[in-house]
Amino acid sequence: MINLQKLLVTRDDDLLVEFPGYPRSVLRRLKHQVPGRVPKILVFDIETSFMENYTWGTFKQDIAINQIKNDWNMICWSAKWLFSDEVIHDRLTGKESRRKDDKRITKSLWKLLDEADIVIAHNGDAFDIKKANARFLYHDLELPSPYRSIDTLKIARRNFKITSNKLDYLCKFLGLEMKINTGGSELWIKCMNGDEQALETMDVYCQNDVKILESLYLKLRPYDKSHPKIGLYMDNSSLCNNCGSNNVKEKGFYTTLAHKYKYKRCKCGAINYTKELIS
Repeated sequence: MINLQKLLVTRDDDLLVEFPGYPRSVLRRLKHQVPGRVPKILVFDIETSFMENYTWGTFKQDIAINQIKNDWNMICWSAKWLFSDEVIHDRLTGKESRRKDDKRITKSLWKLLDEADIVIAHNGDAFDIKKANARFLYHDLELPSPYRSIDTLKIARRNFKITSNKLDYLCKFLGLEMKINTGGSELWIKCMNGDEQALETMDVYCQNDVKILESLYLKLRPYDKSHPKIGLYMDNSSLCNNCGSNNVKEKGFYTTLAHKYKYKRCKCGAINYTKELIS
């Protein structure tokens, strides 16, 4: 079956490559006949600078507010619409980094989040989204339009007992592409000092994180029982909650303390629990 989300972001020239076995005319027509509105799902990641503090030592320091020399700022961000080949990204220039001026790239990130219906990030609920919101507040930007968030870290923690839930380890565990080796904290220090080559390296690192995050999300997606219901955006409750496919078949039943209900399984692997009462 055709994944409608993927179809809508595929260029016409690539339709036959992405959907072999279907005539181009059929695929083009289908793109314009999708009921409702396919949600815009954004995969994103941000990188931030260190804070600079005055301390008496290197171990178990309790930093007081008046010991903060310079607060953190955003260095770069990367994002891609789900299934799109293009990675959208922005980074500080050397001059901006030395001034700790992230206003320009904060605004460009805001514009993307304002378009999104759903955003995906690893530890996004605790880090990326809150950090982005902090910069929006600092630069006097209003909140982006409402969106739902999917945090792949939470999906991993809720469903599995894997040795580590870090993005890089999860990708290694699943045989996916992994993070780029940055060489450690020295790269962040060079970025903060305005080194253009370091900033470019950080930008590439962040872009790669978004690509591997998309792959990880697609692996974990069937296990996400709290996934935003794609069918709600497309005005079609019969579609798979997780991927939006119509290739959903009744497979059996599940029970509560008092009743028995039908459940359906999608080709993507997700189980869709219904409220269709059997007994």
